[in-house]
Amino acid sequence: MKTILVPTFNSLATRSALETAVTLAQRTGAYIEGFAFRFGIPQYAAAELVVPFAEYEATAAQETEEIRRLFETFMQEHGIPRASTDFHPPCFGWRAAAPDGEAFVGSYGRAFDIIVLTRPDAEVTGPVNRVIEAALFESGRPVLLSPPKAPRQIASNIMIHWNGSTEQARANAFAAPLLHLSDRVTVLSVVGGQDVPGPSADQILQQLHCNGIAAESMSVQLEGRSTGEAVLDAARERGCDLLIKGAFTRNRLRQMIFGGATRHIMEHADLPVLMAH
Repeated sequence: MKTILVPTFNSLATRSALETAVTLAQRTGAYIEGFAFRFGIPQYAAAELVVPFAEYEATAAQETEEIRRLFETFMQEHGIPRASTDFHPPCFGWRAAAPDGEAFVGSYGRAFDIIVLTRPDAEVTGPVNRVIEAALFESGRPVLLSPPKAPRQIASNIMIHWNGSTEQARANAFAAPLLHLSDRVTVLSVVGGQDVPGPSADQILQQLHCNGIAAESMSVQLEGRSTGEAVLDAARERGCDLLIKGAFTRNRLRQMIFGGATRHIMEHADLPVLMAH
């Protein structure tokens, strides 16, 4: 994971994503690129703006400049230099021209190894979820969700939530560079959880062992909890600093209406979560 994309918001919450990106870049020797993320305004809505469009554009340019300063100052304060021609990572760069809207996250993210975002909180769940889902469904790359309080280290103690799914297998594959770096890897099975037909956890352990990853197994019962709650409790019990999770094994609409492990973990995880669909 040598290239990290960080869509940067004009909010305090974005600092957690920046901290997580820096911690990951220092661990893997990566290049971090940021750009100013702004939610786009549809053409029909722009015509209804109370302020003149020229004034809106001027405000947008000012906000973009503030986001750039936030990103670059943060990198410099954490000892990450600007990328130069000789390119000695960890280092950073900034994309000056980025169109508004979440679609750009999905398309531009294809050029990076991983996209780092802050997980949604109670106040901005809807808008931030759109960005996360664009990254998950459109980029073809993994997404690393940072908790509100960024970790001091990452990928030294990893938990894989194995549920038999294609999405989880893909997440495991994306996470392989970090699994090789980790001191401890646990493959978690949730008995009675939201599994789908697929290989057993023992088969995944064998695959990991054949790849030189000394993983161990863990099994937990629901005991009145949801699958997402059981997974986060297990990760907390093991002191994990990264969770590998396949995203939206169940239909997205069904998860929105009835809930699901992906949605619960996205909204409540207190550790970084690497997700892929």
